[in-house]
This record gives sequence, structure tokens and C-alpha cells, in this order.
Amino acid sequence: MATTYVWKGKTPGGHVTSGEMAAESRGEVIRQLRSKEIAVTSLKEKEKAARFSLFGGRGVSTKDLAVFTRQFATMINSGLPLVQCLDILGAQAEKEHHKKIIHTVMKDVESGSTLADALAKHREVYSDLYVNMVDAGEAGGVLDVILSRLATYLEKMDALKRKIRSAMMYPAVVFFVTIAATTFMLVFIIPTFAKLYADYGGQLPMPTRVVMGISNIVRNQWYLLAGGMFALFYGIGKYYKTKNGKKKIDKFLLSVPVLGPVLLKASVARFTRTLGTLVSSGVPILEGLEITARAAGNAVVKEAVMKTKSSISTGQTIAEPLRQSEVFPPMVVQMISVGEETGALDAMLSKVADFYDDEVDTAVESLTSVIEPIMIVVMGGVVGAMVVAMYLPIFKLVTVMMAK
Repeated sequence: MATTYVWKGKTPGGHVTSGEMAAESRGEVIRQLRSKEIAVTSLKEKEKAARFSLFGGRGVSTKDLAVFTRQFATMINSGLPLVQCLDILGAQAEKEHHKKIIHTVMKDVESGSTLADALAKHREVYSDLYVNMVDAGEAGGVLDVILSRLATYLEKMDALKRKIRSAMMYPAVVFFVTIAATTFMLVFIIPTFAKLYADYGGQLPMPTRVVMGISNIVRNQWYLLAGGMFALFYGIGKYYKTKNGKKKIDKFLLSVPVLGPVLLKASVARFTRTLGTLVSSGVPILEGLEITARAAGNAVVKEAVMKTKSSISTGQTIAEPLRQSEVFPPMVVQMISVGEETGALDAMLSKVADFYDDEVDTAVESLTSVIEPIMIVVMGGVVGAMVVAMYLPIFKLVTVMMAK
């Protein structure tokens, strides 16, 4: 799992610079900075409290960042000076946290820093991809074009996130409704039948005894169940934070019927969109692959991309190691191969990303249509089984009375 590091260093000209970088290890940060001819003078992990602010309501969403970037690109294209653009954007930023960051960036730019270096100090908002693309735009004198591409990328990624969120929302809601309905019956309905059967005399049917036993546990030992559920989810969460755990869980999720294809298509769309945007912006392919791997969102895809990076550094094509990974669909590999051969890799990656954006739409609709009847059947089955179990003694009693 990538860790965010805070670094300080000096350029060959003696200029002191600093920033943040997400990487797998301290050595990786040092190697990347050395490749930019920066001598590291200080390097430490970013405090967890600072990273937590992303989830504390002060963070900048992908949608907010997309709007900021689109407006920034329009202003730069209109010929407004960089500092004036940042001043205007800071004044109209809705979130106070983002407003302060923009003004800090503006002050750094006024002091002679490049926009990319100023943004790099705020990695909790501006990712490696964002900073590297801005850096490429400044170096090539096409900052407005790069910001426009970056805004388009962020808008597409935000749309993709919303699609995945909507795919997960329905089954999650139905699952919690099922749990709530089951718990209500076990806590309030089943005890009523239990009192009714207290003077039954004979032995109750096995299904009835099982349901009544579960009801007793839920009512009298709920704290054990709650503690067990908390321990289970906490343990899974901790395990998922480990490198091996994340890989195994992500691999399992990709293999889940119906859900797995949606997640894979989303990962492919994210990979091709990110790499295509970076390549078209002039970011070197090896650096682009490394950034793309960190933004993959899935450990299995990340590993495949990192292997691709290693293979390319030895002279291979991008397509071949992707084919060997057996993670990416053959069509994706073939189109990337054609893009490499024709010298239009960025355009081909963009086409693949557009195709898989549509595929995610279709897959989400299929997921909803398949899960809906399954969840309804499961919910009806659970509730129905409990109702039948509690009425079995009555059926048995009626049968005995009719026999007499």
C-alpha cells in the first residue's frame, strides 16, 4: 500500500524545494527525486492525522477538482496571468480548505515557484498525475491544453465513480433492509410465539426450536454478536491494508460472478483513461505507467501494470506483458498493440477508455437487473422460513386434533 511522504531537497542551482509524494517505500521517493536532479535533505512519512482530513469533510472531491481545473484552463486560455487566475479561483472556491490551499499555491507562484512545484506541496488534493501533467504543460508551454485534458479526465473519473457507487448502492440497501427485517422479527415477533408455545407440552419441531434459539441469542446476547461483527469487519479492514491482503481480496472481488466483470471493466477504463491522458500530455511512458499503477484502484491491476513497466525498461512493448498478465481482456491488449505499432497509443487508449465507460454502464444495468430478483428471493426466503417455522406447531396441533 502506498504511503505519503513529505520531502525537502535542493535543485542543482541550490534552490530549496519541497513537496509530498505517494510511494511504496522511502527508496522509491529518493529514486524519483534523484531522476529530477533533486538532492533530498529531509524525508519523513506524512502524519496520519493530516491524511485523515481527506475523510473528515474538508477534503476536495473529484467533482470539485474537475470544476476548478476546467475554470483554470478557460482562464489561462483567455490570456489571464497565472497569479490572477489563482486569485480568482481561490476567491470563488466553495470549500474553505481548498480556498486556503489555492491561496498558498498562489503565494508560492508569486515567490518564483513553478505551478507544478507549488501544487506538489498539497498531495492530499493534487495527485501525482495532476502534478506531473501540469509540469508537462508548463515545460511545453501548453498549460491551458493540459488543464483542459486534465479537467476532462477528472470529469470522466467522477462519472465512473458514480456509476460504481450506484451499482453497489442497491444491493447494499436491500441487504440492510433484509437484516433489519430479520432482526425485527427475531426481537419482537418470535418472542410472542415463544410465549404462546410455553405451555405447549410436547416437543416443538426442529425448525421452530432453531428460530427460537436464534431469537434468544439476538435478544439476550446481542453484545456478543455486535462485538463479533465489529471484530470481523475490523479484521478484514486491517488485513486489506496489508499488501498481500489487498491483493487477495481484490482478486476475490474480480472473480465474483456479475460483480467481478463490473469492477474489472471499471479498472480497465481507469487504467486506459489515466495512461492515455498522461501519454498525450507528454509524460514519459515509464513515469506514466508508475502513476497509472498507483491510481489503478485494484491491487491485481496494479501488479500487472508494474510488471509492464519493468518489461518496458528492458525493451519490450506495453502490449506483451499486459497479455501475459491475463488480467486485461484480449481486445484491450490488441488495441494497445495496434496503437504502439501505428504511433497513436494515446488515441487508442482514449478509444478503449470510451468503450469501457459504455461497458460499465451496461454492466451496472445488468448487475442491478440480476441482483434485484436474487435479493428479493433471499429476503423473502429468510422471512418466509421464519414464519413457516413458527407456524409449524400450530399445523401439527391442528393435524392431531383432526386425527382425533
